[in-house]
Amino acid sequence: MENKIALVTGAGSGIGKDAALGLAAENYHVILCGRTRSSLDNTQQLCPTPERMTISVADVNDPDSVRDLFEKIKQSHGRLDILFNNAGIGAAPVPFDELTDEQWTSVVGTNLNGAFFCAREAFGLMKRQDPQGGRIINNGSISAQTPRPNSAPYTATKHAISGLTKSISLDGRKHQICCSQIDIGNALTDMAEKMTKGIPQANGSIAIEPTMPVKHVTEAIIYIASLPLSANVLFMTVMANGMPFVGRG
Repeated sequence: MENKIALVTGAGSGIGKDAALGLAAENYHVILCGRTRSSLDNTQQLCPTPERMTISVADVNDPDSVRDLFEKIKQSHGRLDILFNNAGIGAAPVPFDELTDEQWTSVVGTNLNGAFFCAREAFGLMKRQDPQGGRIINNGSISAQTPRPNSAPYTATKHAISGLTKSISLDGRKHQICCSQIDIGNALTDMAEKMTKGIPQANGSIAIEPTMPVKHVTEAIIYIASLPLSANVLFMTVMANGMPFVGRG
C-alpha cells in the first residue's frame, strides 16, 4: 500500500477522523479534507506518521472548491486510489412541517450534492490515470434503509446515496472503478454520544441505545479498500448489535 493515495472527506471528526488514521496506519497516504483547518490539523497530529497525511481545506458543497481539491491531488500525487465519501450533516429533529427551506437545502447540499461532486471528480481521475481504476466508498447510514423520527432531510439524502452507489458501480465497471456503500449504526463518536443518554424512538418513547466502538467501522473500511478491483462489497452494514434496527424492538 506504500504508494496508494486515499482521500477522506469530513476527516476532522468522528468516523472520518478515525478512518483517516486507520488508513494511514495501513501505509496509505491520506489526504484530509474538511472545511475547518484546525480540525484537520488535529487529525494529523494524532497520527504517529503525520508525513503520511496531507491537509486540504475544501467545501464539498461547492463544486469549484471540489474541482480545486482534485486538481491539487492530480498535481501533487498523480492519482487517487480510494475516496471515502464521508462528509455529512443532519438537521434539527423538528416536526416535518416545521422544516425550513434552509435546513433542507443545507443537508441536501452536503450529503447528496457534496457526495456527487466528489465522486464525479474521483471517477474522472480514476478513469484517466495509469494504471486505471480505483474505489469509491460512500458513507450511507442505517437511515439509508430505515428512518429515525423527524429526520426527513438526512434520511432522504441517505436513500439517494444508495442510488448513487449503484449508478457509480455500474458505470465504473468498464473503467476498473468499484463503488461501495457502508451503512453505519450507532458508532460511538461525539455525534452519537446522545444515544447513551436516551433518544426518541418511533413509538414516542425515549430509550438508551447500544453503541459500538468506531474502530469497527474503520476496520470495515480498510477491508473494503484492501480488495482487488476484481472484487467489491456493494453494500455493508456495520452496527451496534443491540440497536433497534432489525425487528420491532
